[in-house]
Amino acid sequence: MKESLKALHSSVAHLSEVVEKIDPTKYTDSAYPKEWSIADTMSHIGSGAIIMGRSFDNVVSGNEADPDFNQSVWDEWNAKEPAAQVADALVADGALLDQLQMLDEEGRDKFLYSMGPMTLDFDGFVGMRLQEQVLHTWDVEVTLDGSATLPEDAAAVLVDNLPIYVGFSAKSSGEARDLHISTTDPAREFILTFAEDSVALSPNEQGGHTDIELATEAFVRLVSGRLDPKHTPRSLVNEHLDELRAALPGY
Repeated sequence: MKESLKALHSSVAHLSEVVEKIDPTKYTDSAYPKEWSIADTMSHIGSGAIIMGRSFDNVVSGNEADPDFNQSVWDEWNAKEPAAQVADALVADGALLDQLQMLDEEGRDKFLYSMGPMTLDFDGFVGMRLQEQVLHTWDVEVTLDGSATLPEDAAAVLVDNLPIYVGFSAKSSGEARDLHISTTDPAREFILTFAEDSVALSPNEQGGHTDIELATEAFVRLVSGRLDPKHTPRSLVNEHLDELRAALPGY
């Protein structure tokens, strides 16, 4: 089993454990970000699972995508009561995992999913779901534990996909410069390149100095807009953090 699928399996189980600890009367309380409730966040996890499940089936069966399907799913989930959004999300989350795990090796080798300019293989498709599922699980879990972090196994998968997300979500200050970033658990080296009107993240294969070192899970949260001062480890103190938060507002 690929690392992305293993990490997704663990995170699906973890989300169920998190939800079990939540008093149902708190489902309408704010999650992270504040404009979403816990139920809203779970609805996003659930509706996303349904939509990805249909996309998965379309690739495997060779069917054409229905352009109205996504909106119909969102409408259905938005109409659910908070308790149903939470409960149904857990069911949909598990069902998508089952779909992914059932595809045999031959099917995985042939799997190609096109989305805009990107074409994802099976592992890339699972990684896309992992990105959404893990981050939104954190959005819920952090309401119970302000020191919550992303699972290390998931962060190890997600960190290598960060250049894609930086490419479409980062904002340049207009000043051309490089920042060298080192991460731990697992170790990675990156260069964040600021141009006049763009920002790019790339692996640092040349070594050299480090401008900021942080845990891999914290870097994933930083890029996704989830490393505000309140949710930054106390041990992480660096002069570049505010600049990085401004450049990486999340998605």
